[in-house]
Amino acid sequence: MVTEDVQHPALQPYSPPQVLGHMGDPSKHARYNPLRDDWVLVSAHRVKRPWQGQLEKPPPEDVPRWDPNNPLCPGATRANGEVNPQYEGTFVFPNDFPALQPDAPEPGDSDHPLFRAAAARGVCKVMCFHPWSDLTLPLMSLAEIRAVIDAWAELAAELGASYPWVQRLLIKYDNLFEISFPYSMGWHGAPTGPYLEEDCGHWQLHAHYYPPLLRSATVRKFMVGYEMLAQAQRDLTPEQAAERLRSLPEVHYKQRSKEM
Repeated sequence: MVTEDVQHPALQPYSPPQVLGHMGDPSKHARYNPLRDDWVLVSAHRVKRPWQGQLEKPPPEDVPRWDPNNPLCPGATRANGEVNPQYEGTFVFPNDFPALQPDAPEPGDSDHPLFRAAAARGVCKVMCFHPWSDLTLPLMSLAEIRAVIDAWAELAAELGASYPWVQRLLIKYDNLFEISFPYSMGWHGAPTGPYLEEDCGHWQLHAHYYPPLLRSATVRKFMVGYEMLAQAQRDLTPEQAAERLRSLPEVHYKQRSKEM
């Protein structure tokens, strides 16, 4: 029997393309995003400016495993009065305060061209990955992560078995400032609605993570005027951000401290 050690493309050594030489100072330019057909302002020099704004306290390291004040814990009472079951794995329930509802009414008609509205319907659910409050995805076992992925797969059949790459990325986020990294995350599946009749076989399921930390564990990344009102902007070049994550160890910082 012949075996071959084949690595995933994400594990192969990466050499960034030398595309910025003609730009002069690469820390100040607009970068074209071909996926969105849009331009992003890159101001990589801004992270060097002195910070005299608000400083955040790092999250506590001694998070209780079960907290009666945490409405997501097993047996806890949520804001709507419902009591969670004594779950031992993943727990999925409808969001008590959803952004979308499946039975949203149709808005009234308007003859004015500037006042247009359409019904927005959807289903919002909450998933508790694990019954312990002090355990995040990067610290869970592969079997526990697989249970999370299986629960995802029940909600979206396209997810498949990509859980190792999800865990590796989140470990690097945690290792960046050695805290449990806060983030907002969303999955992007194939187009729906009027695109269902089109061939979307080329579509790749992907996730977006929006971390609010950039400088350190205590300094948040705040949106400023031109980001909210003009165009997308980033304080690092894509190459700098990718290299920072790529250079981090793949062993979680909490597990490294236990091994020492």
